[in-house]
Amino acid sequence: MPSSPHLWLSGLFLTVAIPVLAHAEGPAYGPELQGFDYPYTVKHFAFESQGKTLQMGYMDVAASGKANGHSVVLMHGKNFCGATWDSSIKALSDAGYRVIAPDQIGFCTSSKPDNYQYSFQQLASNTHALLVKLGIQKTSLLGHSTGGMLATRYALQYPGQVEQLALVNPIGLEDWKALGVPYRTVDQWYERELKLSADGIRNYERSTYYAGRWKPEFDRWVDMLAGLNKGPGHTQVAWNSALIYDMIFTQPVFYEFKDLKMPTLLLIGTSDTTAIGSDIASPAVKAKIGHYDVLGKQVAQLIPQSTLIEFPGLGHAPQMEEPALFHQALLGWLAKTTSTL
Repeated sequence: MPSSPHLWLSGLFLTVAIPVLAHAEGPAYGPELQGFDYPYTVKHFAFESQGKTLQMGYMDVAASGKANGHSVVLMHGKNFCGATWDSSIKALSDAGYRVIAPDQIGFCTSSKPDNYQYSFQQLASNTHALLVKLGIQKTSLLGHSTGGMLATRYALQYPGQVEQLALVNPIGLEDWKALGVPYRTVDQWYERELKLSADGIRNYERSTYYAGRWKPEFDRWVDMLAGLNKGPGHTQVAWNSALIYDMIFTQPVFYEFKDLKMPTLLLIGTSDTTAIGSDIASPAVKAKIGHYDVLGKQVAQLIPQSTLIEFPGLGHAPQMEEPALFHQALLGWLAKTTSTL
């Protein structure tokens, strides 16, 4: 795999600027998403992991209203980045929260190692190291999609440091492998990821995430993902993506929802049908997976201190589809449960 475009000089981290390249299907970005505009300043946390010097991009946004003394860490999904939390960052900051939005290793503005043993435990540990550096001892977590699996793992790994856990259409509400979805090797995932295109991403997200609907503002996020994949880090990005898909498929959190110790909110768009591997599952298996209108209710019964808020007719990313409705629900729950801590 190609190496990431960064240098060390006298202990200082330097990022090499990579120009945005024009393509017929849209822009192309650098391997660490150079050229794509984030809504807030991106900082970098440099650390050692698995014998490698890595960097994690993150946004650290102070409360813009009266600070309430609490922080929220946002965990993005597989086809998303910290930047896709833009409206949530603003809503939380306006409500008095300090907001930390990292890009996990392998994603977006962060390092794409040539080889890395991906696990949700490792990503949780990386994020914990970032929070220690920032002096954050207790926080609430908001995880979307794959970030919901990571937030669950973080909450299980560091229960004493998580005040509240909120999960937005998290994948992992079921164990696809146990339900009969075939295994893809990392090599098979890699070949698949090499072929990603803006049209393919848009069509997948429209049909799976949004029940056939589409909003023009979603195109920015399609260009972000496709542009990262088609840029000079094409093979790097695809390889890390393949490793991450293997992690998602083989490391279920489903069996441990019962062990969560903190107040937990499930925010579920009921029209979502996301299920890893559904494209290669048999018709019988495909018919029984990815039903968020059912999964939200089932998992809410497994989590001891759970609250379920459903958004009928919304899809995989209700915080992007109907941000005002979503943030009203989220902020109301955060305020209510914070008062009981």
